Order: sequence, then structure tokens, then C-alpha cells
Amino acid sequence: MKYKSVFDIIGPVMVGPSSSHTAGAARIGRIARGLFGRQPKKVDVTFYGSFAKTYQGHGSDVATVAGILDFDTFDTRLKESLRIAKEQGIDISLHVSEAVTEHPNTSRIRLEDEQGATEVVGVSIGGGKIEITEIDGFAVQLGFNTQTLMVLHEDRFGMIAAVAKILSERQINIGSMEVSRHARGSKALMAIEVDSVIAPDILEQMERIPSIYRVSLLSPS
Repeated sequence: MKYKSVFDIIGPVMVGPSSSHTAGAARIGRIARGLFGRQPKKVDVTFYGSFAKTYQGHGSDVATVAGILDFDTFDTRLKESLRIAKEQGIDISLHVSEAVTEHPNTSRIRLEDEQGATEVVGVSIGGGKIEITEIDGFAVQLGFNTQTLMVLHEDRFGMIAAVAKILSERQINIGSMEVSRHARGSKALMAIEVDSVIAPDILEQMERIPSIYRVSLLSPS
């Protein structure tokens, strides 16, 4: 990923000590929360590589949980996130793994409740920047630095065209698009970065398209 300015390298406004291990971890947690769409009842976090070795000293654990609680990187409640989560009845399990990953600052987060579960793999690439590499088994490469539309649908002809048609009719420009599927004819995931704010009624219109299971919109975290 390319940095656009010196501020991407310095990192965001945050509670320290590390833009990679603290701010990045918080952003991954917050993206997972946004994809799940609500506060979970149970959380499983697995740290890999450098995260696994230093997560307590660098606050990756409290930062990840803070993000899951929907706290921003500069929220002073970050350091108390484990206590706050416990008070809110969230069951938190933290694990480390010796498995080798492509990036040393990698975490896998699974959120669940009685309605379902979401699992996200993310990496902190420096300066508070992150990249989500997996969502519920779908391989992706997303930074969530702009409005991102997530469309879960049946893998069949015409789905991309149907979604793009609605965006075109509303004069919403597509910045980039990724499509991933588990297998031919099974479930697929569209991730569309757009240049404009998408109104709730557009999401509702998309959800009425046959063979679309879920539509969500994530703002930059």
C-alpha cells in the first residue's frame, strides 16, 4: 500500500504507545465491529507474529477490544476496554498462534451472538494503516479508507450489473471494486469503494435485488 502523505507514516491521533500495534489493532477491531453490525456477545481474537509477541506490552489487546467496542484510536477509554467489555457482558478470549502469516502484525477476530458470527483477518501495515485480507472466508484486500459498500450475494450472472446500475442511477462513482467467492455458484462478496456518501434508501433498494443476502456500508475508521 502506498502512503499519500507524511501523516500516513506518522500515524493517526491516538492513545499510544504504537501506531502499528495500538492504533492499527484498534482499527482492525473497529472494522470487524462495523462488519458485524452490532455489539457481539462473544469475541475470539488470535494474534500472530509480532502481535503475538508484544500484544500486552504494546496494548494490542486493549486496542483491539476498544475497536470492537466502537471506540476510536484517540478515545481515552481504550486502556480500560477489557474492563468495559466485561461490564457490558462481552466474553473476550485472547489467543496467540505460532503460525506463519504473510505479515507479522496480523490478527484474526471472530465476533458472534445468537444471530450469527463474523470473522475478519487484518494486518497493521504501519502508521495506523491497516489492510483487511479476509472476511468470513472471502479473500479481500481492503483498507477501508473511503466509503465501502459490502454486498453479500449469490454467485450468479447479472449481480454486479444490478448493483452498478443503482449506483449509476444515483450518480455515485465507483473508485474500485473487488469480488470474491467461496466457489462457483455459491456465495460471493462484492466490496465497492465509492466517492460519495450512500443514503440508507440506496442500501434498501439493493437489498430488494433477488439473490442478494446482505448489504452494508462502512465509513472510514
